[in-house]
Amino acid sequence: MRRSAVVVVLVALAAVVLAAAVATPRARAATGVEFGLTDDAWLEDGPGTLEDRLARLDLLGVRVVRFTVRWNEVAAKRPAVGRDPSDPAYDWATDDEVLDGLHAHGIDVVLQLVGTPTWANGGKSSNWAPRSASTFRAFATAAAIRYSWVRRWLIWNEPNQVRWLRPTTPAVYTSRLLNPAYAAIHAQLPRAQVAGGGTAPRASIGGVSPVAWLTGMHRAHAHLDAYAHNPYPLNPKRESPFSGGCARCATITMATISKLVGLVTRNFGRARIWLTEYGYQTNPPDPLLGVPFSRQARYESESAYAAYRTSRVDLLIHFLYRDEPNLARFQSGLVTLTNKSKPSFAAFELPLAQTARRGSRVSLWGQFRAPDTGATGRIERKVRGTWRTVATVHRGAGGFFRWSGTLPRHAVIRLRAGAIAGAPLSLT
Repeated sequence: MRRSAVVVVLVALAAVVLAAAVATPRARAATGVEFGLTDDAWLEDGPGTLEDRLARLDLLGVRVVRFTVRWNEVAAKRPAVGRDPSDPAYDWATDDEVLDGLHAHGIDVVLQLVGTPTWANGGKSSNWAPRSASTFRAFATAAAIRYSWVRRWLIWNEPNQVRWLRPTTPAVYTSRLLNPAYAAIHAQLPRAQVAGGGTAPRASIGGVSPVAWLTGMHRAHAHLDAYAHNPYPLNPKRESPFSGGCARCATITMATISKLVGLVTRNFGRARIWLTEYGYQTNPPDPLLGVPFSRQARYESESAYAAYRTSRVDLLIHFLYRDEPNLARFQSGLVTLTNKSKPSFAAFELPLAQTARRGSRVSLWGQFRAPDTGATGRIERKVRGTWRTVATVHRGAGGFFRWSGTLPRHAVIRLRAGAIAGAPLSLT
């Protein structure tokens, strides 16, 4: 998504909802949170073979990937029996290759369904909803049969913005897309989890705020197992995963994620929360929205901790693996367009975040995420150009650990585990 300067705020609706949401306390950390990646274009057409690219995901420690199946591409022609994945009108070839490869590597998938074919919406573009809910239900049935091993499904992408769904209303989204797909997928895969929402952090021009969208889905009787959201910062140069968000606005970013927890709790009971797209662009190459490489790496680790400590969050998925060639698109990759690793690559492998400071004592959180990092690691400090061991840390459940000790402000540290060195972190 490209974030515009316009924020649509539904004041009357937000005033009551947000006041309660902001007051909602954070519960215990979501220690089962998983960290993944999404980059369909790179997976399908990146350099080397698909096997090369999947091996790269293994190297990073990626255990879950969000991947998109586009209805308008798989079913460019209307199938005679829409719920039958073997109908001759269906073309699953491209998706099969990637999904079969992910499955063979033991990488879980969040399978996102999006895009309406012209035959289903009266000849309009793919961001227009189908005229009949039955057509999308049939497609979701076919997809669930085809990919019966997938256990996590996401219905549409950022439907609260006009560029992704028209008419842009939670009632249309719920009645023609989410609820039909929820019923279809659960009929085939009773133990599957189906996420709804997939909302952008702001309305953008002509759209609906995520706060109004979520509450509108509740009024439309949405069925879901998890609420998905993309908590991008509104102003990347001023907002970190911890601070700078607008608590009073009808927007929802990582810095105001407790707002989302409150809203989901109130409107959808015990539904889980998936953060299905997130990242910071870098400068270079984007001077307008990009942050320095070192800050992107810092925010990569801080966002992981923000997800970890937030109740009910099960997933945080980074967007992208590689920068896109068009500057009008996204430059939030872990590697550059020329495939050079940014510091955020190492931060993804071995995230390390500062969580508190009291005088000279500092608290750190991290994770042994990449494979073959062993059971112990070292926190190292850079002193006169040499990395010196400060402490030894041990892998806990999920690979997470915490450490507290004495380190001065502005000390540069990193986590090392096995042969992998994490990104340098300057303490505050």
